Amino acid sequence: MHRAIKKILWLTVSLIIVLALLLAGPAYMLASQRVALGGVWSQADRSPVGLAPAPQAHPEALVQVYAARAFDWRGAFGVHTWIATKPAGATHYQVHQVLGWRRPTVSSRRGVPDRAWYGSAPTLLTELRGKAAERAIPEIREAVAAYPVTDRYRVWPGPNSNTFVAWVVRRVPGLRVDFPPTAVGKDYLLNSIVAEAPSGTGYQVSLGGLLGLTVAYDEGIEWQLLGLTLGVDITRPALKLPGIGRLGMASSEHTRGAGEAE
Repeated sequence: MHRAIKKILWLTVSLIIVLALLLAGPAYMLASQRVALGGVWSQADRSPVGLAPAPQAHPEALVQVYAARAFDWRGAFGVHTWIATKPAGATHYQVHQVLGWRRPTVSSRRGVPDRAWYGSAPTLLTELRGKAAERAIPEIREAVAAYPVTDRYRVWPGPNSNTFVAWVVRRVPGLRVDFPPTAVGKDYLLNSIVAEAPSGTGYQVSLGGLLGLTVAYDEGIEWQLLGLTLGVDITRPALKLPGIGRLGMASSEHTRGAGEAE
């Protein structure tokens, strides 16, 4: 009996320590006021930040993937991601994303690709131009139309906006994204437990987005615990921390994640 009680106590203390480590990053983001709280979404900034060229000045095809801190307290934990496409000669962009407040959740409509996400400036994760974009755009459209859970949305652990973008990316061979560790839901694999990493440089295993492991050249090694990501990038030395994001070298050109520390 005494040994059983000690084991229970040890497990309880271990769980508390793990939870404290996972929540330390989001707590820091809130305490340091790096995430705005108490705002009114309808009054939040939605202006473009200049990362997307005007269609008239850039006639060639273009694909861009963006991320920005989520609105209000959710921003302490993660980002919202979306995909923008513009065929060659098009006069506008098409923005593809999942929105939790609508059904079906998938929104694919004309829009400004680099608008702030309700007060949070976006960062460009990756882009394709010219012929590579021309090949990818039809595949992106097909993947967006085939997304299988348009009637479901859960902020945690998924499926959410990051689940959708990662799902599309995995189905477009030329589109590779090293998602920021703050993209909660990117590892929710829907009806599978094993998949290629979104960067296309390795593989991952995930149990409902709650527990998993990613090993890839671009992502490095990432552990998913309770939907949050802890990791280390060896090729471009950096730590990946829940809430805070990436600490260290930038991942690569056009792949720096929203919310990363300078």
